[in-house]
Amino acid sequence: MTTDTQHSLERSYIESYSKANNEPEWFTNFRLSALEKMDTLEMPKPDKTKIDRWNFTSFKQHTVTNQAYNSVDELPEEVKALLDLEGEVTNLYVQRNQTPALLKVSETLKEKGVIFTDLLTAVKEHPELVQKYLMTEAVKVDEHKLAAFHAALVNGGVFLYVPKNVQVEEPVQAIFVQDNADAPLINHVLIVADTNSSVTYVENYLSIDVETEGVANIIAEVVVNEGANVKFGAVDTLASGITTYVNRRGYTEKDARLEWSLGLMNDGDTISENITNLYGDGSVGDAKTVVAGTGKQTENFTTAVINHGKKSEGYILKHGIAKENSTIIFNGIGKIEHGASGANAQQESRALMLSEKARADANPILLIDEDDVQAGHAASIGRVDPIQLYYLQSRGIPKDEAERLIIHGFLAPVVTQLPIEGVKKQLTEVIERKIR
Repeated sequence: MTTDTQHSLERSYIESYSKANNEPEWFTNFRLSALEKMDTLEMPKPDKTKIDRWNFTSFKQHTVTNQAYNSVDELPEEVKALLDLEGEVTNLYVQRNQTPALLKVSETLKEKGVIFTDLLTAVKEHPELVQKYLMTEAVKVDEHKLAAFHAALVNGGVFLYVPKNVQVEEPVQAIFVQDNADAPLINHVLIVADTNSSVTYVENYLSIDVETEGVANIIAEVVVNEGANVKFGAVDTLASGITTYVNRRGYTEKDARLEWSLGLMNDGDTISENITNLYGDGSVGDAKTVVAGTGKQTENFTTAVINHGKKSEGYILKHGIAKENSTIIFNGIGKIEHGASGANAQQESRALMLSEKARADANPILLIDEDDVQAGHAASIGRVDPIQLYYLQSRGIPKDEAERLIIHGFLAPVVTQLPIEGVKKQLTEVIERKIR
């Protein structure tokens, strides 16, 4: 039976679910407060996409029970392909549906005070940190109905905290495996990089043998304190029946740097927000996104970098392809707030349509409330460049292979930024599959 999350009985369910997880009182109240807000909040309204008939909140059951993996050897082959198996696998979290399934953290990170664990464990073991940052800076509970829905029913995710002056040399990786769509994937990722720290974090959303309809509600919050540096990579490959809302937000303080490298390759309808607020003077936000649409799916991608601090720099780069009957929409927003003198906001959005019925749209927006700034944008929608195609064919390369090479080159600016070879290979293979 489908659960209606707006039913009054849902309060009692949340209380019992929170109690069964042995969650602290503050987190139970956090859930209940969010539930109360749901009825008064509207759905998000992505530009140029109507989502009123999309299912974001109905599901069969809130969680499914799964066995954990005892070792890397027990992981599915699709997951192993994302790992570097030549050496010892460390700093890895694997979640199977809503179940924490495998966690490996090196002794080096533990000795440095780095915290890397599933979110619901962090809520109990590190409440002072989680409560300070969870949906208080980057994303707010009362933004809209889907944010409140997320806060009330979050059932998975990960917490990463890097202490002051700690440099994490090796990438930290989280893999979220979905092999049962009966329960929604309501995942929250919370990353906090303290003063003058640095870390590279990569996450994968992976559907395995999922053929039924389902719901994914994903929020990631990245808080980058003064002088810190965070590189955030992601590859999303959820199945065609999964309707996805994904919201990745960043918050930077003075001289902080946040770099996004996102491969958004879901096969189902998707609404994505990627917003970076540059509050600190001299802070930098760099968002690179690559997307591919196939079948009849509709995907709407909003990327925004908002300059609040003086001499802050915001960069947006989005490349995408649309095949068959798919639709992709790029909304790019560069905003310079009053007082952000010396700020720089640059964006570029480009899309290729690979079939007659494919549709793509790029909407670059600059909002400037300060005089002493730099800002610019570029956008293009089109087909594969016939001159490039002719050049390759003149060198003896068949047309289909020439098109494939052009497309890979077109998407390469994001693909090459991913820091884990297995993840980079996965994204390349997904692109190849979608091209074919």
